[in-house]
Amino acid sequence: MFAIVTIAGQQFKVTKNQTLYVHHLSNGEGANLEFSDVLLVNNEGSVSVGTPNVSGAKVTATIVESLVKGDKVIVFKKKRRKGYRLMKGHRQQFSKIKIIDILA
Repeated sequence: MFAIVTIAGQQFKVTKNQTLYVHHLSNGEGANLEFSDVLLVNNEGSVSVGTPNVSGAKVTATIVESLVKGDKVIVFKKKRRKGYRLMKGHRQQFSKIKIIDILA
């Protein structure tokens, strides 16, 4: 059984007991979450597609780690022959969640 759900503005294909990284959620560790923006549910061959959401479908998850930093992204700008160089870095913040159950 899997579902396609919208979490923090992004769509994810999730299954039961799966862990995934989503954009930072403000809830603390151990908090239980319910996502009702379920776009598709596949229950062993029977597919339910929402318009835009599947009615009555929910995905339950819990936050394993509240703040996880992603890989560093380096931004480097340069203009030749002008002496202009700029180097900046950025690390995106994520939350690690575990999918507990999918209710169709």
